[in-house]
Amino acid sequence: MSQKNETTILALALLLTVGIVGGGFWWFSNNGAKIANNIIPNQQPGNNPSLQDRISFGEKSFTPGDISPVKKEGVQAIAAKSYDRAIANFTAALKLNRNDPEALIFLNNARIGSSKSYTIVASVPFGTDPNAALEILRGIAQAQNQVNSSGGIKGVPLRVGIANDDDNPEIAKQIASNLVSNSEVLGVVGPNTSDSTLAAGTIYTSGQLVAISPTSTSVKISNFSHYVFRTVPSDFMAARTLANYMVRTLQKKNAVVFFNSQSNYSQSLKSEFVSSVSLEGGQVASEFDLSKADFSAAKSVEQATKQGAEVLMLAANTETLDKALQVIQINQKKLTLLAGDDVYTAKTLEIGREQAVGMVLAVPWHIDSDPKSDFPQKSRQLWGGDVSWRSALSYDATVALIAALKRNPTRAGVQQALFSSDFSATGASGTIRFLASGDRNAPVQLVKIVPGSRSRTGYDFEPLR
Repeated sequence: MSQKNETTILALALLLTVGIVGGGFWWFSNNGAKIANNIIPNQQPGNNPSLQDRISFGEKSFTPGDISPVKKEGVQAIAAKSYDRAIANFTAALKLNRNDPEALIFLNNARIGSSKSYTIVASVPFGTDPNAALEILRGIAQAQNQVNSSGGIKGVPLRVGIANDDDNPEIAKQIASNLVSNSEVLGVVGPNTSDSTLAAGTIYTSGQLVAISPTSTSVKISNFSHYVFRTVPSDFMAARTLANYMVRTLQKKNAVVFFNSQSNYSQSLKSEFVSSVSLEGGQVASEFDLSKADFSAAKSVEQATKQGAEVLMLAANTETLDKALQVIQINQKKLTLLAGDDVYTAKTLEIGREQAVGMVLAVPWHIDSDPKSDFPQKSRQLWGGDVSWRSALSYDATVALIAALKRNPTRAGVQQALFSSDFSATGASGTIRFLASGDRNAPVQLVKIVPGSRSRTGYDFEPLR
């Protein structure tokens, strides 16, 4: 494809992106249903909040865009310790927008007021990836709401704080230091990216505070620390599943990989995929670095075709998703598309559209993958729509901390419980158990992009049976 056509496609993609982000549209969760509204980040370039402004138990809102007047009044009320007024305001705010996890967390915190509670904190990227932050918080909020409405943890309610780490490793470390120094904090859910988890994990380890990431998949996190756990399978599992599908099911043996050399997650998934394809008897002919300034989707696809590639594997992360979407458009469905879980977004459906149909992604969980689970029904009742794998695995991380707190509500007790060979809890994605490495021994789910109506984009993610 010519450079001119590539530029036209890029312009179209950017135009669509601006329309999506700039319009305060109804955003759809990554497997389809209407979930959130107003996703414009309120962190402007050059606006770097102080650490104190990055942590909230209800005294400030991080949700991007304009929040409703009643939610704003609820935030002011909880800051003033007027808990009855805060309860009324957040209740009203949820009637206006039932799928706002921040409002539900603040409502449950307001109900606790100044009473005794056990405290955990979510470390999420509101400033840079608000959709991911909201998805993660839906799982945490559902678990908090569930345990508190059923009597708490042996009678003691769970309080949840929110920390905005911007998916920035340095900020995540600063937040970790703050949380370690706050003796009331007994556990952390997060961070989101592998880079932030590895950076902050050193602080959580030295401070002996448990952090459970629901979304960090890098193989480097395995055996990283006795205080860093995760409810999401590692990239080893995702890569092995994709390679197996490519070689054995599709009967294709020649692939190229697109990745971001600046991302621990992307590097990890790429390396594991290359190894897994080789073990299956295939080969990866080329690796294309999406982070390079001179990266050209057109030239890369052209080179891949000349090398006889049958498969394009997209190990892109959030920062390089736009470039991966260029690859999808330029490919024009000629070569088979595979991808990792960071490509599993509403944006992929919105911009990839027909050119993305047939792409297969490896994700930790899909709402339709286990018909026996009651989590999908309960989450739909709570949020009024489907939730993504990020919500399910965040729910599992919170459920794990709750189960550990029931055994021994101290920092040391939580760590010992999670590390114990007899620990288990029931989560959205089945039984939660941790290996000595801190990993969860769980499979991944392959999903395919198909035409569909559930996401209201015209396309959906559907499990491969």
